[in-house]
Amino acid sequence: MKIKRIRTTLVMIGFLAAGAAGSAQSDTSLVINRFSAKQAVDYALKNAVQVKDALLDIQLQQQTNKGITAMALPQLSASASLVDYLSIPTSLIPAQFLNPNAPANTFVPIKFGTKYNGTYGAALQQVLFDGQVFAGLQARKTSIDYYVKKAEVTEELIKANVYKIYYQLIVGRRQIGTISANIDSYQKLLSDTRQIFKNGFAEQLDVDKVQVQLNNLQTQQLSAQNTIDAGTAGLKYLMNMPQKDSLVLTDSLSDEQIKSDVLDESYSYQDRKDFQLLGLSSKLETFNIRRYQLSKIPSLSLSANLNQNAQRTTFDFFKSGLPYFTTSYVSLSLTVPIFDGGLRNSNIAHARISLRQIQNDIDQLRASIDNDVSQSRIVMKSALITMDSQKKNIELAQNVYNQTKLKYDQGVGSNQEINTAQTELITAQNNYYSAIYDAIIAKINFLQATGKL
Repeated sequence: MKIKRIRTTLVMIGFLAAGAAGSAQSDTSLVINRFSAKQAVDYALKNAVQVKDALLDIQLQQQTNKGITAMALPQLSASASLVDYLSIPTSLIPAQFLNPNAPANTFVPIKFGTKYNGTYGAALQQVLFDGQVFAGLQARKTSIDYYVKKAEVTEELIKANVYKIYYQLIVGRRQIGTISANIDSYQKLLSDTRQIFKNGFAEQLDVDKVQVQLNNLQTQQLSAQNTIDAGTAGLKYLMNMPQKDSLVLTDSLSDEQIKSDVLDESYSYQDRKDFQLLGLSSKLETFNIRRYQLSKIPSLSLSANLNQNAQRTTFDFFKSGLPYFTTSYVSLSLTVPIFDGGLRNSNIAHARISLRQIQNDIDQLRASIDNDVSQSRIVMKSALITMDSQKKNIELAQNVYNQTKLKYDQGVGSNQEINTAQTELITAQNNYYSAIYDAIIAKINFLQATGKL
């Protein structure tokens, strides 16, 4: 009996989910989630760890931007200090300052200052012009746009995977329904064959053949159900839904749904999120080049300082009426880069090479998109034709089976004929479900290739 190729992906996803299911909490409370495909996607985009990390990247860049903005704003600081000289510093002065008749090159030790010294004040720093800060300010919006677009690329990948697994499960559920109907049919055939055997018009071999086919169908039904269960666990894992919660899929899938929205032949590179992301990467690298270029020109900054200083022989800084001495200044500083060993030129060349690489990536992505659209369109059209063909095969196989069954019931057909007709019908059904799955995956790949998912 042919086993569905649909199982392969579901089982792989199920293995991925096994670890999550095994580590689920022992809480027995059950949450029942009834989701359409769109609701499943929305849940995944809200709860998937990859999306959460991408959104945190946006927040990190927002904080980085605040740091860049802070560099262009005034920097104000206050300071205070208190010094207790356990031993007042000693200075040497020429002895001739005190005694003109003293020998030359002789010195007298004298202690200057007071035991206690206190200072408090404030300082202001303001960048008036710095090329690198200026370029950073210009790049702030683009850097946020880059991480927003990066999050959208992540969301699109998760969206495609959720759709594929969701509809894979829907196809698997339809298959189980068909297997169940076949089991009912074979159970009746087995009962009829046993009765014919009792009446002497069939051999034990005929009964055994039907029994083997029935056993195979029951095994296939169990295997398909296990595959569906594993796929459901995998879908929960992808959506970051607790394994203990129940997930009920409410959508159905028809041939008409698969064929809808696939006739549009037009597409634009700009519809692809990854293409937009590369465009933003190129723009950011252009800002990087400008940053290094502006580092070659002078920078200008302003600083101001105001201090109050007191010197005391006793600790009486807070006593009113005693003098504090004021020191203040304003400074304008110009820094002119002259020689850095070629570091700036090296940085500029490095950034330009990186920009050319990004531009090459953009050109390659254009060609890749053209190829993806062309290949996915061919695969999709072929899958739709195959799906229609396999559906017709089911109708033919069903007609053959019905006619054979009628002859068998009338006593003019053999057990071998009815068994062969039933086997061919099951094969046609399996091929049809495989074609449905191929078609829905081909459609999702086509919509993803054109940026219209």
